[in-house]
Amino acid sequence: MILAALLFTGFPSAAKQTGIIILKDEQVPVTPKEFYIANVIDERDDRSAVAWLLPAAGKEIQPKTYPVDLQGGGLAAIRLFINRNLPCNKALSPVIIRLKKFMVTESALQSGLVEGHIAVIMSFNLQQKDTTIHLLDYKGNATYTRNAGPPQDVEPTLRHTLENGLVYLNTWMDQQAGTNVKLAKGVKVTFADYEEKPEGDSIYYSAKRPLTWDDFKSTIPVRRFDAEVFPGIGYDEHKEIVNGIIHVKIEMKVSLPKSAAWARDDRRNDYTLNHEQRHFDIAKIVAEHFKQKINAENLTVDNYEGIINFEYLETYREMDAMQKQYDTETRHGDDSSAQQKWNERIDKELASVNSHNK
Repeated sequence: MILAALLFTGFPSAAKQTGIIILKDEQVPVTPKEFYIANVIDERDDRSAVAWLLPAAGKEIQPKTYPVDLQGGGLAAIRLFINRNLPCNKALSPVIIRLKKFMVTESALQSGLVEGHIAVIMSFNLQQKDTTIHLLDYKGNATYTRNAGPPQDVEPTLRHTLENGLVYLNTWMDQQAGTNVKLAKGVKVTFADYEEKPEGDSIYYSAKRPLTWDDFKSTIPVRRFDAEVFPGIGYDEHKEIVNGIIHVKIEMKVSLPKSAAWARDDRRNDYTLNHEQRHFDIAKIVAEHFKQKINAENLTVDNYEGIINFEYLETYREMDAMQKQYDTETRHGDDSSAQQKWNERIDKELASVNSHNK
């Protein structure tokens, strides 16, 4: 918030006869490195004028204020001033100004002078494709004292209040550019496989840690199968903004709960254990497909979360379909020929995803 107190004396100008305020060209004392002003939108409640000023001393005992506008209209004059006096590099981020208030009001002092109050409220928004993101608001105030006279007398304070808003935006953008998610310029995703030590009820997939019969902890339900496991996939997501880039680390969780795995005592052999291990392998393969899909996407700051969530749901559907296909074609392991074909298919796909990760 800016507060100024100035004293003006009347001076002749072209605006004295026209009853308007002409914003003078003066370079804003910053060169933006993060943004340019793409547009100014007028959202003032009263757009008929920017100032309500007291006239020069006359016959009226209590003179009334009269409306005065900027040359060409308030919105057009402000746009023109910004276009002429603030560098515009369209390779930077586009910012839209929503002008909420830009008003001058005056009141008479007992000394015969006039006291003026300037209030400026601007909302700064980042433009992204078909939407905008609110960044921050600026509220500027200034006070001046002058002799009642030409409207142009108030121009310096009015102009400086506008300039202060632009300087305020520039300072904020410079400070926030590297760490504020709203200003991020790109997304980088990395993957890791979740590990848990010491191991609890959940087994997290590792080629070095195959299933054993000791992992089958559940009691045997009334089922017609010989054994059953319930592998699943999930992930933890961690985000960090570094130098304007959103770094997303996804820890994949391909897991299998021991407390839900069961097997009949008379079928605890290598063949049955292999069939159940392949269910776990399928979950791992599908999780690697998820990684590949995300790495192939063109992730942008405004859509990466939605794409990650969508691909995760699609991956879960893929896993469910593949598990059902596996059990249907092998008849839950009873068809040894089909089981051998699936063993070969799964080994091949595991080798493929492992080579892709190197």
